Amino acid sequence: MIKQVLVVEDEPNIQMALEFLLKQQGYTVRSAVDGDSAMEEVERDPPDLVLLDINIPGRSGFEVCEAVRANPAWNNTGILILTGKGHEDDRTKGLRLGADDYVTKPFATKDVIAKVKALLDK
Repeated sequence: MIKQVLVVEDEPNIQMALEFLLKQQGYTVRSAVDGDSAMEEVERDPPDLVLLDINIPGRSGFEVCEAVRANPAWNNTGILILTGKGHEDDRTKGLRLGADDYVTKPFATKDVIAKVKALLDK
């Protein structure tokens, strides 16, 4: 079965690059540009993995992460935070809220793809 990935990113160039890379790997990709539309996408059809930026309009990535983890129906949805917030406090907060992994920008695309594969192959 083809895995679905939701990319939550408000920077168009990063969003397009991630979509392209993920589609090349054979994943179905959906996108959201803010926290509210991200939650709408998760509620409509929970993805297998959410690539989640923290600094997005509306509901922050931290709030989205917390909301996804609060709903037992979404326990199988992985969360990979992909953000420019590289402080250790931010990383700790993201993981404490339930993210499966945390990657800071700028990132190497091969590293992100490796993490996506690891999370989706669990």
